[in-house]
Amino acid sequence: MYTYPLRTYLQETFGEPIYKLALDGGMTCPNRDGRCGTRGCIFCSAGGSGDFAEPFPEQPDLSLRETIWEQIERAKRRVSAKTKATRFIAYFQNYTNTYAPVERLASLFSAAISHPNIAALSIATRPDCITPENAALLHRLNTEKPVWVELGLQTIHPRTAAYIRRGYPLSDFEEAMRLLQGLHTVVHVILGLPGESHADQEGTVRYVAKSGAGGIKLQLLHVLRGTDLEAEYLAGRVPVMELEEYADFVTDLIELLPPKMVLHRLTGDGPKRLLIAPLWSAQKKVVLNAIQQNLLKKDICQGRLFHTASVFSDSAKNPENPSFP
Repeated sequence: MYTYPLRTYLQETFGEPIYKLALDGGMTCPNRDGRCGTRGCIFCSAGGSGDFAEPFPEQPDLSLRETIWEQIERAKRRVSAKTKATRFIAYFQNYTNTYAPVERLASLFSAAISHPNIAALSIATRPDCITPENAALLHRLNTEKPVWVELGLQTIHPRTAAYIRRGYPLSDFEEAMRLLQGLHTVVHVILGLPGESHADQEGTVRYVAKSGAGGIKLQLLHVLRGTDLEAEYLAGRVPVMELEEYADFVTDLIELLPPKMVLHRLTGDGPKRLLIAPLWSAQKKVVLNAIQQNLLKKDICQGRLFHTASVFSDSAKNPENPSFP
C-alpha cells in the first residue's frame, strides 16, 4: 500500500507536524454579493463553508495586523487540546479569500505571515477570483513563506455545475491554474453530487489528476441545515452515500492520482449542529478508519492508474466537454 497523505507532506516540507488555524478574512463571495448570484452555492452554509473559522473581529481601534494576530491567538487556544504543534498554517477558509482589492489582500496576508508562529499561508478561493494582479501578489508572498491556494472546483460537468450554482465555466479554473503555476494548489472535489454517477465523479478526479495541482481534497456531499440543498434533500431529490460505499469509492479514486499529489482531505465533517445527512459523516475517525481498512485490504497504490498526459490542451478547446486521453 502507498499513499501520500498531508501529514507526510508536512513532515517532508517543514520537518515537523504543523496544524491549520482556520481564519476569517472578512470577505464575501461573488455568488452572494450579486456579481454572479445572491444565494451562494446550493450546499454552502451561511458561514461560507468556514463554520470552524475564527470570526473576523470588528474592532475599529485595532489595525489589520492586530486584528489578524488576535484571530491567530484565539485559534491557537481553540486547537491547543488537539495538537502540540508550535508552528501553524494561517488558513483563510470561509467565503472567497481573493475577492478584495489587491492592496487589502497584501495587507491581510502579510499580517498573517508576519506572525512568528505561522509557517505557511493557505487561501481558499474560487478560480474566477484569481487575477494576474492577485496571483502576482501570491507569488511574491511565496518567496517569504510557502503559499497554498485552494480552488473550489467540485465537478467538471456543466450540468452539475449549473445545478449547484457554481457560477463559473471550467475555462476559469484552467486560467487560474495557469496563473498559479509554481504555487502549491489544492483542488476541492465533492463526491456524491446529485445526478452524477461514479463514472462522472471519476472523470472529475482524472481531470484534477492531470491538471498540475499539487494536492486534492476529496469530500463527500453532506447536507447542512439552512442551505438550499436541505430543501432538495427533504424533497427526496438528493440521495447520499452510505459509509461503506464512500470508503470503497475513495480508495479506488486514489489510484488515479499522481503518486506525489498530496491527499489533503479524504472526507468532510460539517458542524454537528447543522448536519442533516449523512449522519455517519460526523464520526470522522470512523470514516477515516473505514478508508484506511479499505486501503490495506485492496493494497492500494496511489498513482498505479495515473497517466501523465495533460487534459488541458484538449479541454481548453471545449471547456464544457473536457476529454481524457
